[in-house]
Amino acid sequence: MHEIVTLQLGQRSNYLATHFWNTQESYFTYSENEESPIDHDVHFRPGLGADGSETFTPRTVIYDLKGGFGSMRKINALYDIDDAQQMPKGLWDGNIAVQTQQAIGQIDYQRSLDAGLEPPPLDSETVRYWSDFNRVFYHPRSIIQLNEYELHSSLMPFEDWDAGEELFIDLDKEQDLLDRDLRPFAEEADQLQGLQIVTGTDDAWGGFAARYIDRLRDEFGKKSIWVWALEETEKGSRHQEKRGLKKINAARSIQAVASQASLHIPIATGLAGSPSYLKFDRHSPWHISALQATAVESIGLPTRLRALGGRRKTFQTLEDVLNTNNHQRIAKLELSIVNSQSLNLQSSSTASKDPRVTEKGFADTSEDGVHSTNACLTTMDIDLFPGNQPNHSEHIFGRAEILRGNWPQQALGGDDDNGRLRRRFGALPTIERYRTSLLFPLLDSFPKIYDNTSLSGLNSVAVHASLSTTAEVGERLKRIEDVVKMFRGVEERESLLNSLGEIREAYEDGWKCSDEEDDY
Repeated sequence: MHEIVTLQLGQRSNYLATHFWNTQESYFTYSENEESPIDHDVHFRPGLGADGSETFTPRTVIYDLKGGFGSMRKINALYDIDDAQQMPKGLWDGNIAVQTQQAIGQIDYQRSLDAGLEPPPLDSETVRYWSDFNRVFYHPRSIIQLNEYELHSSLMPFEDWDAGEELFIDLDKEQDLLDRDLRPFAEEADQLQGLQIVTGTDDAWGGFAARYIDRLRDEFGKKSIWVWALEETEKGSRHQEKRGLKKINAARSIQAVASQASLHIPIATGLAGSPSYLKFDRHSPWHISALQATAVESIGLPTRLRALGGRRKTFQTLEDVLNTNNHQRIAKLELSIVNSQSLNLQSSSTASKDPRVTEKGFADTSEDGVHSTNACLTTMDIDLFPGNQPNHSEHIFGRAEILRGNWPQQALGGDDDNGRLRRRFGALPTIERYRTSLLFPLLDSFPKIYDNTSLSGLNSVAVHASLSTTAEVGERLKRIEDVVKMFRGVEERESLLNSLGEIREAYEDGWKCSDEEDDY
């Protein structure tokens, strides 16, 4: 079934992942005559509830600090049983005094969901935690609270990379986190294709994730491990010293993770520029994570869409497109959002429907075409790469794209295996494009951040998303090296600089852009 197990590390990651799981839940169909375009077995596991009924819950492990789960309970309605059944009689028959911390109350949205009522609209003020807009039931094994640190603590902030590394080492020494938390989900899989990790990398979660990935690589060998690496990039939001600490944390995460992960995708929490149709609160994690989740959920769609013609896409399929020299494991994420109704009008007037695309299915276009003409141009509206600096001469080594909606025929194209080989030898980009009529749903748990669609009252949008290995990765690594030179001690600084320099070389050699050909 090509299952994927997810690890969610920390508050920011859980905001993004909650949007992801809400979207997956929306794809379920409940009519015998309607089949979902999504193979739910990839991300969901079957099980039994407390009353013996069948359940279907995410294949995920969710870590957060004390207080980070908000009003969410570890034991939810699917697995709830009477307290009398939960408390076995022990040797002590006397009175027991139990001290409990005051629980965080549910907001009206969650109370309405529990009661089976239409929930009220959400806004940035009512959403306090990621659990406030969650629509999915998780298995109790998925919920892991780390009590050693408290969310938003000023006395013991979970900010330093070393603190996260030490926390993982201590916990793993005591309890073996892989055996306790992850292995039960991995062993349920019939044919595990890989793991995806959503984590902050510019705070202590970066150190926690780095050591976790070390263990995963030892345990799972050559299985795909994708890391969605969140970085705070909003300028002026913190003291200069703390911003410097975050940059160093991010650098250490790249050093530790890039060599172990199959793909490392840095994702910014702030944008250097954005299109006019994007209307969102830059200080709301609910809004920021919604934008990020649109791209993350879309670009991974080929790995869970039902296979057509016997062909199924996997993490490995996308890695083969992006990693053109076996050392390019850092990719940039981009997307554009389009009003699906206007797209339908545009498509019907310019091209006929692709006969290879069935309703809610997908087609991968494998044509050795002419798509190298503008290989050095970035065309997406929203660049989620941290520290992105628009560069029209940016060279693309490899790109995987997903087009959701009725895009015009000329938007399609790509390389077959032979075409991909010829491009690599010719220092041209390899391109793989996938198309599906399945739009991105705008749920009641999703903020109205896409102005061109919310004004029209639509409940879904067309998305064009891409993952690329580009020269911009190398340029950013060079900028990070400049920061490292200013902040670290000599011994550690040299080791970090050497590692970053080696990674950067994979994004510099063996290419030349069309407007720079005369220089070679």
